[in-house]
Amino acid sequence: MSSVVIVGTQWGDEGKGKIVDLLTRSADYVVRFQGGNNAGHTLVVNKQQYIFHIIPSGILYEDKKCMIGNGVIIDPAILLQEIGGLAEKGLPVTPERLMISENAHLIMEYHRRLDQAQEASLTKDKKIGTTGRGIGPCYVDKVGRVGIKVGDLLDEQILRDKLTAALEEKNFLLKEKFGEQPVFFDSVLANLLDYAEKLAPFVGNVSVELDLARTRGENILFEGAQGTQLDIDHGTYPFVTSSNTVAGSACNGAGFGPTHIDSVIGILKAYTTRVGEGPFPTELHDETGEQLQRKGGEFGATTGRKRRCGWLDGVVASDAVRLNGLTGLAITKLDVLSGQSRIKMATSYKLDELSLSAMPANVKEAGRVEPVYEEMSGWPSEINEITNYEDLPVEAKDYIKRIEDFTGVEAVIVSVGPDRDETLLLKDPFEV
Repeated sequence: MSSVVIVGTQWGDEGKGKIVDLLTRSADYVVRFQGGNNAGHTLVVNKQQYIFHIIPSGILYEDKKCMIGNGVIIDPAILLQEIGGLAEKGLPVTPERLMISENAHLIMEYHRRLDQAQEASLTKDKKIGTTGRGIGPCYVDKVGRVGIKVGDLLDEQILRDKLTAALEEKNFLLKEKFGEQPVFFDSVLANLLDYAEKLAPFVGNVSVELDLARTRGENILFEGAQGTQLDIDHGTYPFVTSSNTVAGSACNGAGFGPTHIDSVIGILKAYTTRVGEGPFPTELHDETGEQLQRKGGEFGATTGRKRRCGWLDGVVASDAVRLNGLTGLAITKLDVLSGQSRIKMATSYKLDELSLSAMPANVKEAGRVEPVYEEMSGWPSEINEITNYEDLPVEAKDYIKRIEDFTGVEAVIVSVGPDRDETLLLKDPFEV
């Protein structure tokens, strides 16, 4: 039995969905432990594209059980839309295949409205780049102990009482602060009762189920969303998400003891991207950046926005190693670098006269740092058809080796293309 955590090491969009899909072959359970539908995992299987926002991407395997942990916040309309979309593709989602934690919180209509109104009210230099999906306001209510949980759907009186209290405050903010139309009790309640009927069979105690699976000796895969530098505590605050994206969140976000985690795999894109606002030391504003954007198809799976692109940031990678306790790296999108004659990796930052080996906590300083690059030879040939690590161009293997040496963590997976089969599994973390 092994329990493996998958996390992003950068600003998200590292290709976690594909790696989770690969490792699900060895898992019995796949668990999403934080975030909401502001994240998107894209998979390409037999040339068919799947985009998941809430349901763990392991759902593509019919013999696996997927779990949505208490650390996830759920927009019930989006969740039901995903369930319906999979059914249309011949993949019915049943309670035997999916469990939703009764302690997960719900994203409400007023959360989305407030999120959008708040972002629209900010000047350009103050905007966070939120997706407008209600993520931040939902987490605010959770921490403020006034949130509505999945389990509340099963008790209409609790639902009515919580909704009445919530709308008194939310409608005041919408009308008086932002000049927006109010949200109406009857329509919101009617939607919630409809969601309750459809989702009730899926609701359960994820923590108990996972502990039983562990004692039976089954393999458990924990799937994170976003990336380390978007962590609410450890990322480039305030340009971050509203949850903890680091590996430790797998425990509190699913109700799983930390001593039961066996390995943590960090997904590291072979270059760096970021969606939205905030510091990005290695960002490229030239033709090379545009080439990476085009070849990598760098558009947000959730928002459709262009991703900002730059060279691999070794400082960000080192931060991720420290914060997550990484035991292995999955290097993705190596194929996108094919054709670059020279490749760079930032090994430190320069801030005035200082040399920095970690991202500054001060966001203004993080925006001023200058990356110190190490330059390596690229490779001209495409690599997406390579199925054996030893057949990679020597320059590509040298690049991977330099990443391993710099971070102190071995590469256990290398992705050479978008399809499920275009992945080199060097070491299965479930067999360690």
